Amino acid sequence: MPVNPSLNWHATDARTAADAWQTDVRSGLSQAEVAARRAQFGPNTLPEAPRKALWRIFGSQFASPLIYILLVAALISFAMGHASDAVVILAVLLVNAVIGTVQEGRAEHSMAELRSMSALTVRTVREGREAVIEASDLVPGDILLLAAGDAVGADARLVEATALEATEAALTGESLPVLKHTEVLPEETTLGDRKNMIFSGTHFTAGRGRAVVIATGLQTEVGKIAGLTATAQEPKTPLELRLQQFGQWLVVAAVLLFGVMLAFGLLRGIPFTQIFMVAVSELVSMVPEGLPVAMTIALAVGMQRMARRGAIVRRLAAVETLGATSIICSDKTGTLTKNEMTVTTLLLADGRQIGVSGAGYSPSGKLRTADAEVTAEEDEALRALLEAVVLCNDAQLVPPNAEDDRWRALGDPTEAALLTVALKGCVEPQTLRHRWPRHGEIPFDAATKMMATLHHSGTDRRVFFKGAPEMLLDLCDPATFDPAQVRKAANDLAAQSLRVLAVGEVRNAVLDESAGFEPFRGRIRFLGLLGQMDPPRDEVRGAVAECLAAGIRPVMVTGDHKATGLAIASELGIAKEGDLALDGEELERMPEQDLRASLDRISVFARVHPTQKLRIISAFQSRRKVVAMTGDGVNDAPALAAADVGVAMGITGTEVAKGAAKIVLTDDNFATIVKAIAEGRLVYQNLKKVILFLFATSIDEIFLLLLALLCGYPLPLAAVQILWINMVTEGTVTINLVLEGPEGDEMRRKPTPVNEALITRPMLRRLVLMATTAIIVTFGFFVWRQASAAPFALVQSETFTLVVICQWFNLLNCRSALKSAFSLDVFKNRWLIGGLGLSIVLQFLVIYTEAMNRFFHTTPIPLKNMLLLGLAGSSVLWAEEARKWMARRAKTRE
Repeated sequence: MPVNPSLNWHATDARTAADAWQTDVRSGLSQAEVAARRAQFGPNTLPEAPRKALWRIFGSQFASPLIYILLVAALISFAMGHASDAVVILAVLLVNAVIGTVQEGRAEHSMAELRSMSALTVRTVREGREAVIEASDLVPGDILLLAAGDAVGADARLVEATALEATEAALTGESLPVLKHTEVLPEETTLGDRKNMIFSGTHFTAGRGRAVVIATGLQTEVGKIAGLTATAQEPKTPLELRLQQFGQWLVVAAVLLFGVMLAFGLLRGIPFTQIFMVAVSELVSMVPEGLPVAMTIALAVGMQRMARRGAIVRRLAAVETLGATSIICSDKTGTLTKNEMTVTTLLLADGRQIGVSGAGYSPSGKLRTADAEVTAEEDEALRALLEAVVLCNDAQLVPPNAEDDRWRALGDPTEAALLTVALKGCVEPQTLRHRWPRHGEIPFDAATKMMATLHHSGTDRRVFFKGAPEMLLDLCDPATFDPAQVRKAANDLAAQSLRVLAVGEVRNAVLDESAGFEPFRGRIRFLGLLGQMDPPRDEVRGAVAECLAAGIRPVMVTGDHKATGLAIASELGIAKEGDLALDGEELERMPEQDLRASLDRISVFARVHPTQKLRIISAFQSRRKVVAMTGDGVNDAPALAAADVGVAMGITGTEVAKGAAKIVLTDDNFATIVKAIAEGRLVYQNLKKVILFLFATSIDEIFLLLLALLCGYPLPLAAVQILWINMVTEGTVTINLVLEGPEGDEMRRKPTPVNEALITRPMLRRLVLMATTAIIVTFGFFVWRQASAAPFALVQSETFTLVVICQWFNLLNCRSALKSAFSLDVFKNRWLIGGLGLSIVLQFLVIYTEAMNRFFHTTPIPLKNMLLLGLAGSSVLWAEEARKWMARRAKTRE
């Protein structure tokens, strides 16, 4: 049909909008018109991303340079007729792929359980009759009937609105309900201020209305954001970048090593087949085949630990990325705050100020003056105020039940907060409303910013008033309060970013809605002021402090007002003195270079729209920051997808947000982010322990063989013995090393820089010390035993065993960079002890059983020689213990 989809409907008259869609606001569309429009515009749904096929998930586990090298080594082994070696290598790769596939499959299953299975229904008028239909059946031109509690199924232009209020936090980030109207607005009006429009994904808290649908599916504001999310580029994780760089370096090093070993062997006259298999074995040794498995298991274990703490990880590598996070861009409403309005301050007519404890809708708090706790039972002025806010109120509170252990609000959150403070002051709403039923009202109106209700109790009649102080105080009798003092108090509360309401009453009066408020001018008895806010979550202050101690900077990105955001950010410790708050218009005018230069001082971004959130994330990433984005609304989705790791709320979060995120919090608890970061750091810390362990052993083997070739000695290790060390000895302990628990200082370290190498300088120094000590011990022992009259088979078996023993002691060295191996609880990681025990048993089998002797070219070692090997191998432990002792002393002096 000939309708301009780019028309600014908020700047169009309601009647014109209906005419444009050829619909009647009273009778709606006919069934024939509905069918034609559904054929033209399609169903009112957002396309779901296709689930990744199992074979694709499985195949993606092989996309790593380390895996490629191992596959080449396996092919070479097959080509040389050493099928058993190739089978072992391929078995390791298969285990790695299966583990990764299972874990990512579990994450998707958990996400499916989070999705709501119920379809949204809406009320429409079609062919002159009211009908309840599924929102997916809506088409442009449909007429929606609106009432408090209804969810909005499509974008629509209001044609009627009576005290209609909508909660749009999921779309705009605005925590307070928005009062709607039908008036035409300027074309430049921003999304959050289009009060003559209603949007898919929002819902109503009060009033009633009628609207004409102007957009469905991908053409809605939600749909446009979903489109942004789909086009957002997903960055590679820091771990993937480091492994890619590391793998490229390994390819070059492994090929060079292979060539050097082959050349030296041929120059020495060693048969080609023998030296080639030794060179292939060293190629395998150079490539830490245990690392892909260890990395996958480390991430999988981290995923399981995080799931137990309330965080579902949808992608394995996101575990480590969260641990490397240096910036958290967090939504305010529902993430940092409870999304439950709470009265924090009362001011009575006599000038007394009362503080209110507790947050949210739970009535567990207390009312307290400077001197003592107070209740309505003993304080007449307080009782009058609390009874007024209960009666002049359309909301309800639902207490905890078997299905939900929280207090919930039905209606306007601002009014629900008034019921909560009444309960804290010992005024029971249901009882009071039964005793004082309502007999009339003047609904809240945007022009007057007030409402009034008439109540009867026997012959007693009272009219209660509630509204903005600047409007209501002008109607109050100045003899009942000190106008100057109360106005100053109202301004002071507003300056604290509190929403302030004034309350009054008139006794023995009648209420005429058509006459409005003017008949009451000068007659209203002032009862008090109430200041309320959407309070921070209880646990967020501690979580923010822990983030700052860990070198992680939280930044608030909200759709709320700048002053409100800055006040909450300052209270939580996100914003410090001198920090800036920037709103969407200021951000739009700011050049990109100025934004990047000012990022360190900007703690709050307010009134931002989805594309601006993407710009903020991009600006931080351009400064080599690892950015996490937390949020629950539709408006968060594009940034959740573009951030290094997006974290969505599982309970209050929209499906668009959950689909865009890599991690979903099942408890909607911001503090869970900090726990997840600690787990991510532990994962990376344990991976570095594994890398240190694997390379300390590999370098020992490589230099042992190279030195033997250079010095004219026979090869101290057979090819099968090298493979035994790489596959069996390392395999039994490497995986268990990634199960190490926290050392306790994970959240006192700075985030890992994006450009940090996988092997850092401190790590390299440890690697050189451990490898050098092991090389000196093993080659020295080999030379000494060669000079003796011992058979070569025994010397080779002893050297082989000594290399393995050095590995066992290095395993203990790698558990901590500073703590002594003797101060760590050996039995804390029972998996590590079990793996070490298994490795010892297997080594004894390969040395002392005849069948293994034949296959691995070993011979039994006398017990006294075995004790000597143990003593010699412990040298690597004592060398590292000396370094740790000096490092601890140096740290103490700092």
